[in-house]
Amino acid sequence: MRGLKLVFSLAAWLFLAGLAPADGTLLEKIGRDVTEIRLPNGLTFIVLERHEAPVVSFVTQVNAGSVDEITGATGLAHFFEHMAFKGTPEIGTRDYAQEKKLLDQMDAVFREFLAERRRVGPPDEAKLKSLQEQMARLQQEAGKFVVNNEFYNIIEKNGGVHTNAGTSKDATLYMLNLPSNKVELWAWLESERLARPVMREFYREKEVIMEERRQRTESNPIGRLVEEILTTAFKAHPYGTPVVGHMSDIASLGAWDARAFHQRYYVARNIVVGIVGDVYPSELRPLLEKYFGSIPAGEKSGRLLTVEPPQGCEKRIVIEDASQPLMTLSFHKPDILHPDSKVYDVIQDILAGGKSSRLYRRMVKEDKSALMVGAFPGMPGTKYPNLFIFFSIPNADHTNEELEQTIMAELERLKTEPVSDDELHSVQTRALAELYEKLLSNSGMAMQLANYETLTGSWRNLFLDIDKLQQVSKADILRVAGECFKRSNLVAGAIVHVEPVPGSQQAR
Repeated sequence: MRGLKLVFSLAAWLFLAGLAPADGTLLEKIGRDVTEIRLPNGLTFIVLERHEAPVVSFVTQVNAGSVDEITGATGLAHFFEHMAFKGTPEIGTRDYAQEKKLLDQMDAVFREFLAERRRVGPPDEAKLKSLQEQMARLQQEAGKFVVNNEFYNIIEKNGGVHTNAGTSKDATLYMLNLPSNKVELWAWLESERLARPVMREFYREKEVIMEERRQRTESNPIGRLVEEILTTAFKAHPYGTPVVGHMSDIASLGAWDARAFHQRYYVARNIVVGIVGDVYPSELRPLLEKYFGSIPAGEKSGRLLTVEPPQGCEKRIVIEDASQPLMTLSFHKPDILHPDSKVYDVIQDILAGGKSSRLYRRMVKEDKSALMVGAFPGMPGTKYPNLFIFFSIPNADHTNEELEQTIMAELERLKTEPVSDDELHSVQTRALAELYEKLLSNSGMAMQLANYETLTGSWRNLFLDIDKLQQVSKADILRVAGECFKRSNLVAGAIVHVEPVPGSQQAR
């Protein structure tokens, strides 16, 4: 593994040297090998040829995340991510005609169940129980027609690896790698699940997602703290809504809600696909037109008009739990399109970018007050104004308050004392090398191309941002630090250790 890391590090530096400004900009060099294919329906493919190995990485990004949901139906973007692997009328079923009859019956029973739950006055518990029993019987019958994991199995049998997906506040991603002689198989599978997904096992999957929420949030003190930080920091903007959704919303979702979300957001103008690897655009274009050309154009998701108002006062959250103490400091900052976006990336690297950073040296190495310390300049997303968050865990005999004082002192230093030329150059060089190393992999490059096309309007901004990173000045850092790291812009969060009360849930 050490040898492999050395090879990748060397490759990154050679890549960096080969793309030095004297030889032209990175955009000019990479851009020569990038082809944009935009179908008449608006679906966009960003294709980068790399013929070193007979493999291809595919990243499909749908411009629909949790920010696009409505009150009462939170969690739909994440829910649909689950549904995208359940199959189509041809994939994942033994007899779709018979299965669909049962799926329709389940929808009808659940509509009746919701109507009873929503009526004025106490619901008829006997009726609710009867409807739940009906639903269980229908699920069991429908399950006889399901071919479990057929989508995954087709990919694996054809040499596919790293099949995955993820939902964020900003978008939903679907990723996989295949041998280059299986491109047409990918085009068929991907276009089918984008165009004709079946809400197969929808009501059973709700239980899976609800358990996911219990484990990641309700039974996890860090998960609870993060959710409280976001709901406190964002009182107007939907960045404050959890990606997994609220428990009561998940419980109330019907399959028709997922179908409506799909019809609204999974349309051609709202989808970007990054394709990187052993492909030739001239051969690829006919396949893309054949399989993706019939997806409805729809409407592209515009930017939300809701703007989070300035905070104006310091806010604090404390969670008491029988767990490891933890402290966080979050400050509001601009989105990815803001001119100062790369300044925040440089600040993150200066303060918490590894073992040579200021906070790590001071808190972990020197005074040993912290077990760990880190920072992230883009929580919970980057499409809209977001948070710059610092986090740290105290060592034994040290406190959250002590860690907060140290971080705030380093922030004050950053606001009043210019960084040295050597430190700035070192940070910029390291950040550049780390970014290039990510772009060495086909999957990493495909993800970045799709992400920048979706969130900024052009994949070219990825390479323009790399140039902007090199242009960050000491004056920029002083100015941005002074604007951002103010008490009135702070949301402080902490987990405070308390001994569990005998007989309580924590004690068990």
